Amino acid sequence: MEVKLDKRYPLDVDPGRAWAVLSDLRAVAACMPGAELTEQLSGTSYKGGVRVKVGPAVAQFGGTVDVVDKDDNAHKMVLRGKGADKGGSSASMDLAAAIESDPANPAHAVLHGDSTVIVNGKFAQFGGRMMVSVSEMLLAQFVENFRQAALALPASPGAGTPGDASQAPAPPAAPKVAREINGLAIVWALIRNWWLGLFAKRT
Repeated sequence: MEVKLDKRYPLDVDPGRAWAVLSDLRAVAACMPGAELTEQLSGTSYKGGVRVKVGPAVAQFGGTVDVVDKDDNAHKMVLRGKGADKGGSSASMDLAAAIESDPANPAHAVLHGDSTVIVNGKFAQFGGRMMVSVSEMLLAQFVENFRQAALALPASPGAGTPGDASQAPAPPAAPKVAREINGLAIVWALIRNWWLGLFAKRT
């Protein structure tokens, strides 16, 4: 099953600090609940995993993520990840991410992500619509952690516009996020949103 997402998230932080987070793959992984980089295989390749908890059961996905392309001047990078669990489920992802200036406020950044995710195995049984909903909820939490990590950095004079990578602050400390994705919380949120949508249609 294939899921495509193209999202833009305005951030109340300058582009320089936002790129400092995005360009540090360990900081990016720390912003995603359940994700962890465990080993650096080369200058552009990392080994890691994601923990997903549903009730008392915990699933562990292991895999790799590679930096396919990175442009410090344009504030853009391309990532490719793949992984699998012991139950035979697997997933792969191609992600193009960029830090752009907010047209409404050039002093603020916009995080732009364009991704294609292919899921096989038991998780593919949920269907594309639910997978998109789950992905959007996880991304919302990721973006909030990302924003907090960028805001925690000191602002540098002149930092913030693409093409001036020398002004970017140092990589941030990892924010405190959940160690695993709580599957029950995701399912409950989906059910709640469905009921709220149904009630709104009736009224």
